[in-house]
This record gives sequence, C-alpha cells and structure tokens, in this order.
Amino acid sequence: MARVSHNSGDHHNKAGAFFTATLVMWAVSVFFEILFNRRAELVSVLAGFGFYQLANWVVRYRVSRDPLFVNTCVSLLHSSVTSASVVSSASSSATAAVDLVCGGVVFILLNQWIKNGSNELFEHSQLVGGTWPWAYPALCFSCGYFAYDQWDMLRHRLFSGWIPSILVHHLILLVCFTLALYRNVTINYLILTLICELHSIFLHVRKVRRMAGVRDGRSKFVKAEWFFNWVAFFGARFTSHILITLKLIKDASKFGKGVELPLALFGMAGMNLLNIFLGIDLFNAYSRERKTENRHNHHE
Repeated sequence: MARVSHNSGDHHNKAGAFFTATLVMWAVSVFFEILFNRRAELVSVLAGFGFYQLANWVVRYRVSRDPLFVNTCVSLLHSSVTSASVVSSASSSATAAVDLVCGGVVFILLNQWIKNGSNELFEHSQLVGGTWPWAYPALCFSCGYFAYDQWDMLRHRLFSGWIPSILVHHLILLVCFTLALYRNVTINYLILTLICELHSIFLHVRKVRRMAGVRDGRSKFVKAEWFFNWVAFFGARFTSHILITLKLIKDASKFGKGVELPLALFGMAGMNLLNIFLGIDLFNAYSRERKTENRHNHHE
C-alpha cells in the first residue's frame, strides 16, 4: 500500500513539474512579446491575470482560506463575467468599458448579431480574419484568467491523476489563445468557443453548493440546478463545440497554408474529447445524487 501511495505521489509531482514548466515558458513568451516586440495590446493578458488574482485574495481574506473554495469562487466569477455581462445598456461608453474588462461573450455576439445579422456573423472571413469589437481584449483577459487558474491549481495542488484533465484543458486553451493573439487570427472563432462558460457557471455553482453543505437532492434548488446544468452542458458546451468543429471542417479549403487550421482542429479535438469525459463525470455525479435521494425517500 505504501508503494502505491509513493508512486501516486511521484506521478502527481511529475505532472505538476511538467505543467509548471509549460506555464513558465508561456509567461516568458508573453513578456517577450510585450517588452521586445512592443505588443502593448497584450498587456490585457497581464491585467486578466492580476484581476483574478486580486479576486482570489479578496475571497481568501474575506470569506474562506480553503484553497479549493477560493479557486471555485474565482472560477465562478470568470464564468459569469465572461459569458454574460450587461447587454441592455451596451451603447453607453461606461458599460462598454465594463464589458471590455469582463469580456462578455454574450455582449460581443449580440452586438454583432444586431449590427450584421447571423449570416455575416458566421462567415469564414469574419471568423478567421476579422476581429469583432472588444473581442481581442476579451480574449486577452480570459487568457490571463486561465494562466492565473493554472498557477493557482499548481500552487495548491488542486488536481489529481497522472494526466490531470483540468490542467490539460488550460494548457490547450493557453496555447491556442496565445498563438491566435500573437498572429491576430481566428480571434472570433475562439470567442465562440467561450460560449461554454455559460455551462461552467452551473459547474461552479454545484461545487460551491456542495462545499457549503447543501446536498439534499430532494430540494427544488438542487433539482433546478441539475436541470440548467444539463441544458447548458448540451447547449452551450457539447453541441456548440461540435458545431464549431464541423464549421472548421466545412471551411477547411478556405484556410491558407499556415498553422491556423491544424491548430484549430487540434484544439477543438482536445476540447471535444474533454467534453465527453466531463459528460461522463457529470452523469456519474448525477447518478450518485439520485441514489442518495432514493435512499432517503425509502427510509421515510
């Protein structure tokens, strides 16, 4: 038994070392671009990192010092502000500044839908070569979040397994997002992939709810949470990522000879695979809560 524990810890350390090294290389690359290639627009990446690290400190010193709870609360904040910022008053300059910071995907997409309609919204030229208003800084800000979250999980060892899926997920996003930001291509495609943050809201709500001790599957709140969790999983994550992948395949001949198409297909293949694993984990969690609920009903 001790040998199993030692091997498990050894694999845990190796995974941590690998992902820490990749994060350091990513940070060096970003600083190099900003300082030596004078890419001032990439400062929004650092702003995103700093914003969510500040939120981490606020939760840690004001609410709880539990690293998992703090990390989940900050992740919930990112999912909320990224997926749905204030749309109703998007015309005001003050709100536009807020949306720039929050990177509201819903705000960006609705703004383009109203201006240009759905046909132009999903044109290949728009998705690959164009950049919608606020899309570039929004992607930078989310890129900063994923770097922060990767660092926070590595620092507090909030991962498990030989190949932690959450660290793989963040690494794929950091590679795809950063290369797109460097080359200023496929920005709008990547904004579309962030629609999945609508589902992440319910993932994080569920985790916070369980850490708060609310686990009664018979409650209306828990049932409603699971309903929206499944709707968002299939609507905002699973289906949307498959549709993006199909769009890439359909428009493959329209891409140039660069790395954009292979990188995009690689990234979406990784995301779709992780979505399948996530769906299995969700189903298992739902089944466990249903069994617990049935046992309670049986005893009553």
